Amino acid sequence: MTVTGGRGFLGRHVVRLLESAGADVFTFGSDQYDLTRQSDLARMYADRPADLVIHLAARVGGIGANRDNPGTFFYDNAIMGIELMEQARRTGVGKFVQVGTVCAYPKFAPTPFSEVDLWNGYPEETNAPYGLAKKMLLAQAQAYRQQYGFNAIYLLPVNLYGPGDNFDLQSSHVIPALIRKCIEAQESESGSVEVWGTGTPTREFLYVEDAARAIVLAAERYDEADPVNVGSSEEISIRELAELIAELTGFRGRVVWDRTKPDGQPRRKLNVERARREFGFSSTTDFRTGLAETIRWYRTARSGVPESSAQAASPRVR
Repeated sequence: MTVTGGRGFLGRHVVRLLESAGADVFTFGSDQYDLTRQSDLARMYADRPADLVIHLAARVGGIGANRDNPGTFFYDNAIMGIELMEQARRTGVGKFVQVGTVCAYPKFAPTPFSEVDLWNGYPEETNAPYGLAKKMLLAQAQAYRQQYGFNAIYLLPVNLYGPGDNFDLQSSHVIPALIRKCIEAQESESGSVEVWGTGTPTREFLYVEDAARAIVLAAERYDEADPVNVGSSEEISIRELAELIAELTGFRGRVVWDRTKPDGQPRRKLNVERARREFGFSSTTDFRTGLAETIRWYRTARSGVPESSAQAASPRVR
């Protein structure tokens, strides 16, 4: 089987689970194959024929990165998925797992978000190009199933977090950004950290190892056309999140809200009943425990310990 993005944040956990179950997993770096080039994708499938493809590779980032690079986020994500699925169909891949995004949902979808509401409105503007590019891959998967009998499934995960996340403040999501800001402020004895927006929007988060388990379960057990939400169905405001991360990192200063910056989507919370019913997935990692684990990993990683050692230093949370 082939896992694109198998060396990334989520991909490493998916590959580890698959290999622990005895699977022969092929993954690769961007220096081997450019997934936006049709010729590279054809060469990849020729080099390593696959019966199962799990597509995790993506161009991702927080609100700022999406706002600054909408064309790149649209093109790269759309073309990677479209060409990867097309070449999979042409080469006889038995099953294709497309991982989408919660950003595909309409900005004002009823909460909790249900899969039936996915097409009932336009996504939140700051990440709409990314969300729409990913949503087009659902249309492709369903069209290919209808015309060619191609077994492609589509998953809609919420924002992920955990050890190995991206902590670059120019492109990171909210949890790693807040962790880094609080730890650096604590070490520099700064009295405050700045956070975008008002703090009022809510978000749902899923621990990366839970997400990996969901993807593997779906690859094993799910073969239908309908998209499936993957999340914890637990909601927290950004203000509460900042306070919790400050507590867990030991930062005792002020959180200053930059209200000139965008909030993003007002609420995000998924209805996750379909995942439980169809392939038996429920998240099991307590949010506070998962955050503490992520903070421990980051402190170890930034101290200069090699990444493999930093991962080993932190026991897995289930």
